[in-house]
Amino acid sequence: MKQKIFIITICCSLLSSCGIYSSYQPKTDSDVRPDLYGSVELGDSASSLGNVQWRELFTDPQLQALIDTCLARNVDMRTAHLHIDEANAGLTAAKLSYLPSLAFTPNGVLTKYGLDGATTGKVYTLPLTAQWQVDIFGQLRNQHMEQQATRDMLIDVEQAVKTGLIGGVANVYYTLAMLDEQIRIAEETEQTWQQSVKTMKALMNAGRGNQAAVSQMEAAWYGVQSQVLSLQQSRNEVCNALSLLLNEPAGSRASLRPSLDTFHAPDVLNVGIPCQLLHNRPDVRAAENQLRAACYADKAATSVFFPQLNLTGTFGWTNTTGAAIINPAFTIAQLVGSLVQPIFAKGGLRAQKIAAKDELEIASMNFEHKLLEAGTEVNNHLDACQKARQNIDLYQQQVDALQQAYRATQLTMQHGNTTYLEVLTAQQSLLGAQLGQVANRFTEIQSVIDLYTALGGGK
Repeated sequence: MKQKIFIITICCSLLSSCGIYSSYQPKTDSDVRPDLYGSVELGDSASSLGNVQWRELFTDPQLQALIDTCLARNVDMRTAHLHIDEANAGLTAAKLSYLPSLAFTPNGVLTKYGLDGATTGKVYTLPLTAQWQVDIFGQLRNQHMEQQATRDMLIDVEQAVKTGLIGGVANVYYTLAMLDEQIRIAEETEQTWQQSVKTMKALMNAGRGNQAAVSQMEAAWYGVQSQVLSLQQSRNEVCNALSLLLNEPAGSRASLRPSLDTFHAPDVLNVGIPCQLLHNRPDVRAAENQLRAACYADKAATSVFFPQLNLTGTFGWTNTTGAAIINPAFTIAQLVGSLVQPIFAKGGLRAQKIAAKDELEIASMNFEHKLLEAGTEVNNHLDACQKARQNIDLYQQQVDALQQAYRATQLTMQHGNTTYLEVLTAQQSLLGAQLGQVANRFTEIQSVIDLYTALGGGK
């Protein structure tokens, strides 16, 4: 008896040392570098932008309705949900693998004798067979834990898709708002330049201008008209991109007229601390769950080198002893245990182990890179927002100065104290500055949206 206890103790020690039954140790805050965001000033984790509900950030009712529609109809979102259903089915199967499998396999034989083919006997068997793999070396457990980690990873992937869609719809929505504002400015400029062409023709008829000046003004006017058409084409393409996100036909949202003024970003953009990415950002969580699945897959590949204990039991009825069909059947019962130890599998088991170990290393590198990628995105989007906010006053001062220059050149041209080229330059510079001012406002909005996504927002 003491010998058996000693042998069991030794076996348990060996199993513990090889780590078959050890559990995956989740990543903690200490595994995240504190300088992950670079030189960005960190803030309070509780008030981080990533913790804000998306309806609190995007308060425009029209935008909220579009996001709700996208989350309900988008193909990627629905596909991610179906993948989770598949994983849940696989997880259920993994849980049931601990139980024995049952099979009912009835069979019968009809025996005939004589030239007339008369039936003289029937033999039948009605067995119920059960097979059970005893998981003494952790193969079923590790497969179960791997499947559970895969299911959790797909849940995180679904959340990542949701976060991306919320940010994507918001970006497209305000891209439309930017284009609408730029189209309005370009159309007003086109009308102003049309008037400049008329003024130049009047000056030429009065002998104070020439055909070259009129032709230059007309060419610039045509250029603005072409720019309006180009902006309208871009708007149509963005509308179609929004329809595709909503899983709707092209042109279904052509009448949408958003405004940049409906977005109100927080005055102070708090990014929290880097370790929050482990909890908030779904693609980081998915990368860790992928690492967890690879860890258990590696343990499962190790456990196949150990013996496999299978129990097979049979219970049923038969008359194979020769009794007539009218006689009661005899009960049959059997219990067989088998222990299978792999010895030589043509290198297959070793190849699986090497592959599992390599996948574990790949998953580990992918997780580390995903964290660095997330930190870089936070740094980039925060810096873009800060630079856009710094440019607001500069663009406004530039537009004000160019408006004064344009009005001054118009007056001096009418009195013959300047050339048409100065007026043309002032008009073109003013248009460029006005369009740039709108684009800068959109850059600020877009960078806040992207920062929100990078911090794991979208709840």
